[in-house]
Amino acid sequence: MIKNLYIYSTNSTNPYKNLAAEKLLFDKLEKNSVVLYLWQNKNTVVIGRNQNPWAECNQNAIKDDNVTLARRLSGGGAVYHDLGNLNFTFIYNDENADISKRISVIKTACELCGIEAEVSGRNDILAGGRKFSGNAFYNSQQKGFHHGTILIDADMKKMASYLTPPKAKLVSKGVKSVKSRTVNLSELSPSATIENMKKNMIKAFEDVYGMTAKVLPPLLQEEIDALSEKFSDWDYIYGKSVPFNISCEKHFSWGHISVQLQSEKGIIKDIKVYSDSMDWSISEKIEKALISCKLKEEDIKASLFSALESGIAENILSLFKEVLI
Repeated sequence: MIKNLYIYSTNSTNPYKNLAAEKLLFDKLEKNSVVLYLWQNKNTVVIGRNQNPWAECNQNAIKDDNVTLARRLSGGGAVYHDLGNLNFTFIYNDENADISKRISVIKTACELCGIEAEVSGRNDILAGGRKFSGNAFYNSQQKGFHHGTILIDADMKKMASYLTPPKAKLVSKGVKSVKSRTVNLSELSPSATIENMKKNMIKAFEDVYGMTAKVLPPLLQEEIDALSEKFSDWDYIYGKSVPFNISCEKHFSWGHISVQLQSEKGIIKDIKVYSDSMDWSISEKIEKALISCKLKEEDIKASLFSALESGIAENILSLFKEVLI
């Protein structure tokens, strides 16, 4: 039986701190309670728990535009967050895990803006046949959370550019996102704004559950800061154990090169370099330089420039940047 409803909202737009707050709210959840957490991230691509970041996102576009890459605890596909998007999280005990109620909250909030919404499968919510909310789930210790996006006025062009991986010969065993047609709710109703949707979500939360929600006090900043270090850690974001094989090739003035490698947790474990270069030693130098190297630009760059003539090193680095980093 649900005894308490709680609301938690934050002005932070830092994805690592917001994911940390979500986990803390989950860890601190009281028995027989449901929490609605409302939050926003600024210019962030968030990948699912078991996703391959190189297969799911355009790493070059993300880097060029100073977009943050984050990995969440739940499964599902990659999403783009900006300040035209509102994120929600329902946190609950397993005995109160009623997805129909949670979906009803979102649909009711939309109705308050004059928008009719429908569920597509288990993860997506549509309006006018187009997706405005993707949902994902996490369970542990007889508790769970259900979180997702509500597109209000998001930059769709940027979303498409960041979530489209570059064309490369990449075979992945990770989970790939299913791309769907999307819509901003502001296109469907002028009253669909971030602030109005926040108010609508809270009202719908109380109406659907039939109780008045209490506002939770701010979490301790030191707890958020400590946990956010995990979510911002390179090894956590890129080093997730998602096995994949990568093959890339390119022709340069000094010859053609083909690279095949295997990685584990973001580390190059095996590499074979083929080349028709007149300098027979290039392949061996690249292999020795990159074995056990992180798939991280600064690490790859340092290894290549320590082993190769600068012009060739720059060429190889450009090849890796096109498909990997």
